[in-house]
Amino acid sequence: MLATALCVVFIVGCNGPRPSSIGLRDGSLAPCPERPNCVSSKAGDKRHFVEPFAYTSGKDEAFEALKRILSTQQKANVVEEKDNYIYVEFKSKFFRFVDDVEFYFPADEPVIHVRSASRLGYSDLGVNRRRVERLRKLFMKTPGDG
Repeated sequence: MLATALCVVFIVGCNGPRPSSIGLRDGSLAPCPERPNCVSSKAGDKRHFVEPFAYTSGKDEAFEALKRILSTQQKANVVEEKDNYIYVEFKSKFFRFVDDVEFYFPADEPVIHVRSASRLGYSDLGVNRRRVERLRKLFMKTPGDG
């Protein structure tokens, strides 16, 4: 019975419906839920907080640099892109869990706010934080940024 359930999960995947909180609301990203499967540069608590990505180039250059980095990431699908916002779905390799990752470029400061959250489950075992920090390192290597 357990083997059958695991096979169904593997075939169908564990993506769940896209959250209604995705997107900018009043010029900001949604807050993280209480669960430890989300990180955000807008979080007010240490458990969920990650630093925003800083850049020294212009906003347009930083936006294009981040898009290039995202295009190299395995199992990443850019779902929405606006002049100040990028929304990406990352899918895990084995069970195909979906994480929703958002990037917001405010007009008044040279940073990229980020939010990365698992759709399902309680804990992500640090996956979202590690992803954000990996993307930050790649972004910091981009000429003119960081």
